[in-house]
Amino acid sequence: MGHEKMKLKSYRNLILLPTFDERYEYLKLSASVGESTFGFDRYLNQEFYTSKEWRQFRYKMIARDEGCDLAVPGYPIGGRVILHHINPLTVYDFENSTDALFDPDNVVCVSEAVHQAIHFGDEHLLPATPIERKPNDTIP
Repeated sequence: MGHEKMKLKSYRNLILLPTFDERYEYLKLSASVGESTFGFDRYLNQEFYTSKEWRQFRYKMIARDEGCDLAVPGYPIGGRVILHHINPLTVYDFENSTDALFDPDNVVCVSEAVHQAIHFGDEHLLPATPIERKPNDTIP
């Protein structure tokens, strides 16, 4: 199969899952803390993530997901929006500018906390579920 990788997960399938928790479970990677993904090749992804092409793509994906965590309506990201690659990228992807880099079906908007939770498989890093407000719910 060479350097082609089988696409295991997709945005298309992610958004079929109705709840935040189901989407998190679908994406979590369970990497170990401190596990290196690029080591000495880190400059490859750092250069990519500061490129004009990436910034333009990122803005389009934030608009698509309406700035919501895991693209779940009602979960707006209050801080910095991270565009998470659903299928992790490799050095090969960066060196060869594979389609995976700019594939809308391979990215989803997440908050920093959710991004950490996905990579470390730790639900404790997830933000608290927003409280659904109802008319007069603050009246004693």
